[in-house]
Amino acid sequence: MNFKLLPIVSAEAEIKRTHYQTTIRSADHVIIADEPESAMGTDTGMNPYSLLLASLGSCTAITLRMYIDRKMWIVDEILVQLELYKTDAGTLIDRKLIFKGDINDEQHQKLINIANVCPIHKILTGDIKVVTS
Repeated sequence: MNFKLLPIVSAEAEIKRTHYQTTIRSADHVIIADEPESAMGTDTGMNPYSLLLASLGSCTAITLRMYIDRKMWIVDEILVQLELYKTDAGTLIDRKLIFKGDINDEQHQKLINIANVCPIHKILTGDIKVVTS
């Protein structure tokens, strides 16, 4: 049976002659990506590595907030700190979760498990194929 895949989300990135300022559009939203001046960019937006971490961090925070709200736990703030490393074995993302609120050790461990199933985490640790045409 032939069928067409429908995207869950789409985006487009457009670069003109300003080094290396890129306009990214998705739905009704626009962000700017760029490179720092040290890399000949104009430093008007996050670089692609930062955007990758921002995607994981925001997805993690949103997923945790949804879970915490559903459980009615008292957590006033969720901070997701991320660092990206290149290693001999590939790439490592170090993610630290900090909660301001009233949670115990068992709840904290559950939240770590929930962070590991946020959709972007699953994409990054799953089987990714990029088809270019």
